[in-house]
Amino acid sequence: MTATAEPEIGRARRRKEDARLVTGAAKWTDNIQLTGMLHMALLRSPVAHARITSLDVTAAVAMPGVLAVLTGRDLADEQGSLPCAWPITEDMLAPPAPSIAVDEVNFAGEVVAVVVARTAAEAHDALEAVDVDYEDLPVVLDLEAAVAEGADLVHPDLGSNKSATWVYDSAEAGTGGDVEQAITEAEVVVERTFRQQRLIPAFMEPRSVVVDPSADAVTLWSSTQVPHILRWMLAATVGVPEHKLRVIAPDVGGGFGGKLQVTPEEVLTLLVARRLGKPVKWTETRTESMLSAHHGRDQVQKVVLTAKRDGTVTGLRVELLADMGAYLRLIAPGVPILGAFMYNAIYKFPAYKFTCHTVFTNKTPTDAYRGAGRPEATFAIERMMDELAAELGVDPLELRKKNWINHDEFPFDTVAGLTYDSGDYEAATARAVELFGYDALRAEQDERRANGDPVQLGIGISTYTEMCGLAPSRVLGALRYAAGGWEHASIRMLPTGKVELITGTSPHGQGHETAWSQIVADRLGVPFEDVEVLHGDTQVAPRGMDTYGSRSLAVGGTAIVLAADKVLAKARTVAAHLMGCSPDDVDFASGTFSVRGTSTTMSLGDVVVAAHVAHDLPEGVEPGLDSEAAFDPVNFSFPHGTHLCAVEVDTRTGQVGIREYVCVDDVGKVVNPLIVEGQVHGGLAQGIAQALFEEAVHDEYGTLTTATFADYLLPSAADLPHFTTARTETPAESNPLGVKGVGEAGTIASTPAVVNAVIDAVRHMGVRDIQMPCTPMRVWKALQGKQVETPATPGAGGGLGSIDAQGGDA
Repeated sequence: MTATAEPEIGRARRRKEDARLVTGAAKWTDNIQLTGMLHMALLRSPVAHARITSLDVTAAVAMPGVLAVLTGRDLADEQGSLPCAWPITEDMLAPPAPSIAVDEVNFAGEVVAVVVARTAAEAHDALEAVDVDYEDLPVVLDLEAAVAEGADLVHPDLGSNKSATWVYDSAEAGTGGDVEQAITEAEVVVERTFRQQRLIPAFMEPRSVVVDPSADAVTLWSSTQVPHILRWMLAATVGVPEHKLRVIAPDVGGGFGGKLQVTPEEVLTLLVARRLGKPVKWTETRTESMLSAHHGRDQVQKVVLTAKRDGTVTGLRVELLADMGAYLRLIAPGVPILGAFMYNAIYKFPAYKFTCHTVFTNKTPTDAYRGAGRPEATFAIERMMDELAAELGVDPLELRKKNWINHDEFPFDTVAGLTYDSGDYEAATARAVELFGYDALRAEQDERRANGDPVQLGIGISTYTEMCGLAPSRVLGALRYAAGGWEHASIRMLPTGKVELITGTSPHGQGHETAWSQIVADRLGVPFEDVEVLHGDTQVAPRGMDTYGSRSLAVGGTAIVLAADKVLAKARTVAAHLMGCSPDDVDFASGTFSVRGTSTTMSLGDVVVAAHVAHDLPEGVEPGLDSEAAFDPVNFSFPHGTHLCAVEVDTRTGQVGIREYVCVDDVGKVVNPLIVEGQVHGGLAQGIAQALFEEAVHDEYGTLTTATFADYLLPSAADLPHFTTARTETPAESNPLGVKGVGEAGTIASTPAVVNAVIDAVRHMGVRDIQMPCTPMRVWKALQGKQVETPATPGAGGGLGSIDAQGGDA
């Protein structure tokens, strides 16, 4: 146990996980093979809304290798209802959410039958022999039509398609003025409607579940982000005693929020395995993943911003329609509520009101997707700041500077009721402007416009902040969320000098094993290589709240620090006893205890051994140095930054190309710069993809027409630009590491930067909005002055047809 000379925190370590991940040594859920294991396949409804009039499984049961075919009626008494852990209002309407339909299907992709066979191929073959007849019911797809008077209903027994209405009013909360008064008295009023298209998480590893019911306790492996939450909710849903249920998340190939869920497939695999008394595996096809794993975003945003003629903002009003799909999934109602606290962003709005209507439609349920409510909020406010700048005829960057919180105003209480603890928007923006060459690009833009160049240059700006480190438990409780926001860690000091860290976080690509080892190595003065990180197994790591919301480092990392400090506190007592002095006279540095003012020293390794053998311990001190700690944050953390994007738009074809992308992010203290860089790059790819490429599209019958990667456009490396990245640093004050969170920053900031750039390129030609994704066809039609044709999904052929190519209301 010899400490390294170089500090680990701040060191660009290559990820220790990568050796197994890139050499085929990783253990994915679908790799698991158990003796006697059966395979499950699921028949899904091809229609969006219908009664099941008949369901004949006779032919399927007779197929080779088939052991059972189960329907909703077979499982009706034991499947329970999938949990929704976030009832955002007391009167929220929440229909029962079955894992398998019994009498009625409410979205295309809902499970209607389960086939169990000896092989996966035999199970899938037998699906074709299940005969189902449907009686079509009215299909509700468009958000605005869904809430209109006399609308067809997704769940007629509820009496409404509106699940809940949630309001934050700064005047009522005492955090600001009356927004209606601000609108009445405003010198400038800018009103826009934006569409957040529906997105599909499209994680690299499809979902997979294996259940082994053969031992005294049930073991469930799942490609999930939330093993602890999954265990709790499964026990509550299907009645397996929680202490008899072990949930394991092995290596998980991405999630982006798409695996933050208690899924129908997890419930069904558990029920089938328990019924048959055999291990059962289910692994989805890619089309199943696109069709039935929860989707993200899907909102209509109606925004009013008011200001003085000098550009000072005076009020902000936001009204959302948020598509829940057919059922309320785990935290779906709370996703747009997270955004409620971010629409004011980095700006000093005196008055603010946010109203959200969560709405049912006959589509795949939505839930968290990278950023979860905050990207939507950032998009809206950053688009509106550009719109206000255009209205006033001022530089959009100067307008932002006029209204943002200055560095000497922190901590700052916002109009949305949060306290931003630290930040320096001036420094991040100045660095981004320098790297971007802002003035030179503006000069080139003016020249191209003057020359009538068919390829126009646009410059987009996004100055963002987000709330990370979800979250103080008391805040979540006030928002009616069922769980807390604490995190847990324990440290085992092994007598051979090695260290085992057990963390409640559950990574799916973030590099926790590396970063957590660096934190432990620095805190305890042990070699990085001597730290083993254990996670994702509720039997090994029994306490935790898992990974999402950029919380792992700020909350989970702090729990690690607290546990390490407990190790050192006890070790100091033991070391003082062995060195014959008071603990108050003992210093610790680089893995060694020393008696102040003397040459007497003792290594941490020697103290570990002494505590383990327990031959000579102080009175009342138990053997061993193992310690554990939980951390519940007192506040969110608030990363921020400035993203600048230059695009070239070919006005003859509508083609958009990103010429330059610069981002300067402030994520507080950095544990591993290499991991941070990777997180930023990945986030940028997803945010740019929303701006230019991705969209889940349904036809008029509710059929998903983008159910493969041939139809749902994910960008490749060739479609993305070179990124110029940099950082500024203002440490968070809400945790001892000073960290803020980086997992979602790139996604949150990049979408408005790109769309603002596209609009900026063609605004002088009469275009003030283009619905995302800004495809060549949509850009070209906007330039022709035509109403943009959109698909038949909400917003796309329905109620949002009222948004024309220029962004105004028809």
